[in-house]
Amino acid sequence: MKARWWPLVLIWVLGVSTICVVLLLQDSEVGARQAMVMKMTGVAIVCFVLSIFWLLLFSGLRAKYRFQVLGLAGLILLLLASTARYGGVTGDLVPIFTWRWSQPPVARVEEATLPMRETNGAFPQFLGPHRNASIPGIRLKKNWSEFPPKLLWRKPIGEAWSGFAISGNRAITQEQDGEEELVSCFELVSGELSWQSRNTARYDNPLGGIGPRATPTIDGDRVYTIGATGFFACRLVESGNLVYSLDLLEEHSAPLPDWGVAGSPLIFKNLVILSAGGSEGHSLVAYDKLTGKLVWRGGSDKAHWSSPVVYQVDGEDQVLIFNKGGVVGHDVEDGSVLWEFPWTRSTGTPRVAIPVQISENRFVISSGYGAGASMFEIQKAESGYVAKELWKSLHLKSKFNNFVLSDGYLYGLDDGMLTCIEVETGLRTWKQGRYGHGQLLLGDDWLLLMAENGEAILLEPNSEETEILGSFAALEGKSWNPPALVGSLLLVRNHLEVACYRLPLEE
Repeated sequence: MKARWWPLVLIWVLGVSTICVVLLLQDSEVGARQAMVMKMTGVAIVCFVLSIFWLLLFSGLRAKYRFQVLGLAGLILLLLASTARYGGVTGDLVPIFTWRWSQPPVARVEEATLPMRETNGAFPQFLGPHRNASIPGIRLKKNWSEFPPKLLWRKPIGEAWSGFAISGNRAITQEQDGEEELVSCFELVSGELSWQSRNTARYDNPLGGIGPRATPTIDGDRVYTIGATGFFACRLVESGNLVYSLDLLEEHSAPLPDWGVAGSPLIFKNLVILSAGGSEGHSLVAYDKLTGKLVWRGGSDKAHWSSPVVYQVDGEDQVLIFNKGGVVGHDVEDGSVLWEFPWTRSTGTPRVAIPVQISENRFVISSGYGAGASMFEIQKAESGYVAKELWKSLHLKSKFNNFVLSDGYLYGLDDGMLTCIEVETGLRTWKQGRYGHGQLLLGDDWLLLMAENGEAILLEPNSEETEILGSFAALEGKSWNPPALVGSLLLVRNHLEVACYRLPLEE
């Protein structure tokens, strides 16, 4: 029987044509880059499966040759599996593979003697002092080619997507070690390990990765942490000794989120506020920060991966949390729900970025996978508060990156590309550079971007055009963790290593 090659050719011509169409449409505002990658992956898998069916059933090849080709394909796959290691996916859902013989990061320590003015200050929680990725008062030199950042120390670390909380010379983060979650305290200037506290818990997801997600919160002499499975603990900053702990999800009958618990603890006055995600009044909860006694609970929406934040709304303090159903405003005194802004666009997309306050009663939210952004306003009415949408835009699609506000413009990663949009209209002024799904920090006159590939990039926040002032390779490998900056010291990490750099300051 003569071999029939045309079905195989047709399969791959159609497959390649489909992939080309998907690539041509990747910049369309109606879709997401992640959706494009999933479609391309799906097409490739279908073509491969159809090729196997063609080989076995419709190729017309002699049985001996069919099974020889099938055996060769199996041998190649086995060889790849034995030499390559799966390392999760990028923010765009592209699989990452590394050679099994590749070496882990090697610890490096440089001599560090720094003036006190370059090390004092604090970065006590997720996204910095004000939980908005903004750090005023630090004046960086912008000519990194003439004054390059200097490595102080670099070392391996356990897997996690947590950032660092810093107070004085204490830098605290979370990591995974086998079946245990660790809270680890390092000396900021030297990188020496001060203490570690362990708890038996492990979260592992083929796409989302391994280990804790939330960043610790330091308040006075205590540090508050929550692991990926909901283990919440209060410890002493100096020693790591446990003060109290509880299982947040169990206490509030809440389900484990698909990508693990990621909402970082929020300290407000005498409270520690947590996103539990339970129903029937157990969505957002507050405990006495010193004793661990439950003070209030409120709301019934399912938690996603955003962290709570306190803003002044119409002259009073309110707790905002971006949940599955949208943004909810809670009374900070008793936890009652004051208002809700439903986020119905792409209802299945993760809500991660903290709402950004534009004015006392206006806020912008954003999420990825094609959902986009919205600005809404909280208005006081006789019956309470009412949330009204002012604009919606597809020009900012923040997957799990927090965006920042500067002089009437928002800067963020739109599906992995750096963009600037006008606050009043939601219209884009520029968009360029594919940096992946990294993280941002904003200074008075600078914007620091940690790209997904581990590169640190200094830019000027300019609404008319973007200008790169300097860059350097800060880490190796996929870098999703938020950076921390205290004085001149930049502390960065990912799921493999941690490094501390001294950035040049203006006199």
